[in-house]
Amino acid sequence: MSVLTRQEIIAYMNKEAIKDRLIITPLFDLDELIDPASINVRLGNEFIIMKKESFSALDIRKQKELATGIERYQENVRLNYREEFVLHPNQLIIGSTLEYVGLPSKLMCYVVGKSTWGRMGLIIATATKVDPGFKGCITLEMINQGEVPVILYPGIPIAQLVFHETIGEAEYKGKYNCATGPQFPDFIENIEDWKFWHPKDK
Repeated sequence: MSVLTRQEIIAYMNKEAIKDRLIITPLFDLDELIDPASINVRLGNEFIIMKKESFSALDIRKQKELATGIERYQENVRLNYREEFVLHPNQLIIGSTLEYVGLPSKLMCYVVGKSTWGRMGLIIATATKVDPGFKGCITLEMINQGEVPVILYPGIPIAQLVFHETIGEAEYKGKYNCATGPQFPDFIENIEDWKFWHPKDK
């Protein structure tokens, strides 16, 4: 798979047929948005924070139980723009891109943290692949591995998308399609498929 450069990225964004077009919205400044071989994306203003003190462990076999009491172990936070979010050392949060992304069936991308943030200890997008045909705000897993708190502001450039053309076409059919904010993991569909690997209940 080849990496798309700036010229090819712009060409995909200008495709006449909507099904073939790369969609990134909102667009603020094209020159700031597109690097020589990637697109910069900004941090959205919604976050999912884990409540560590409210449970001892997350067990995927108890996903149905967790889903019914979701407010017990996670908190959804929505900030206004120009408000700050303090990410403490070793804290994991789930955020998302401000931009809504629509990939055509011949493009996929990887989410890569910006090196400026990486030098401060901020690791971004631990699950990095975005499949062809995906539409939505991209969920970002962010952890502060530095020694001091890092202050984040919604709207700042936080990561970059590196695009590849695929050999053949594919279409995303996953459960996180068309998201408009961060999504908490959902294992319910997988529990039955994975039951061979679960320990037997006593």
